[in-house]
Amino acid sequence: MNMEYTGKTSNTQKRKPKGDIKYNIDLNDEQKNAKKFIMENDITVLKGAAGSGKTILSCLIALDMFNKREIEKIIICRPAVSKEEIGFLPGGADDKLQPYIQPIHNNFYKLTNKQKVDEMIKDGVIQMIPLAYMRGHTFQDSFIIVDECQNLIHTQTELVIGRLGMRSKMVLCGDTSQVDLRNKKESGLSFLSGLDGRVKGFKVITLKENHRHPIVAEVLNIYKEFND
Repeated sequence: MNMEYTGKTSNTQKRKPKGDIKYNIDLNDEQKNAKKFIMENDITVLKGAAGSGKTILSCLIALDMFNKREIEKIIICRPAVSKEEIGFLPGGADDKLQPYIQPIHNNFYKLTNKQKVDEMIKDGVIQMIPLAYMRGHTFQDSFIIVDECQNLIHTQTELVIGRLGMRSKMVLCGDTSQVDLRNKKESGLSFLSGLDGRVKGFKVITLKENHRHPIVAEVLNIYKEFND
């Protein structure tokens, strides 16, 4: 059962769908267990190596909550940090952010109809909020995805978490082995991981299964041994 968003009325004014909503991927047991914890908590740190499915799981939960009328908006924050020098990018703010947000959009496209996703983006249901514009926001009735959170420094992590409003959830996706900051010690992900069990409604989950080509996990393990 695919729910089509028309953008004509408020999400909370629509009827809740009957039965489960079908998406283009099926969750494995690890992802189902992670989803359970995300739904039970207000802030979740979702850790895992490249290919563990952190972002696509977060996108699926966000779509599911929207389609079930549990949230109004899906907010995306992804730091514009890269080890590569790509030079000056032409265009306005949206054009400059496009390379960083496109991976998130692609995950939504994998989950459901592309036209539906593009409609949600056009109508402002799915929004990309740059870190530079975060201050002053309070996201209510929203699902906030903070992708590549290992590239947020401590003050940025604190700023983003402070935006969480009522009836909202936040998932911070990250991998400590993929820190692109010049000073890796500035990453706020390790500090966040230490909050597990100290704050009610705050949970840290680690995904271990690889969803890419099997060779990826083997090669990454060798890199991990080398870096350690």
